[in-house]
Amino acid sequence: MPIVNIKIIEGRSIEQKREMTQKVTQAIASSLGIAEAAVWISIEDLKPENLCQGGELRADKK
Repeated sequence: MPIVNIKIIEGRSIEQKREMTQKVTQAIASSLGIAEAAVWISIEDLKPENLCQGGELRADKK
């Protein structure tokens, strides 16, 4: 049973998360030759002030 943890910056809609998890589930199940029901996905919403890229907080990017 694969368990996938996806971290994204908060603000995505439930519809976007639903579509993303369906596509990721399909890709994993297909590539591993397993049932989609065996794939678990955890989504972690990250606040922009808690994520840094290149020494700059995402909250500070314009």
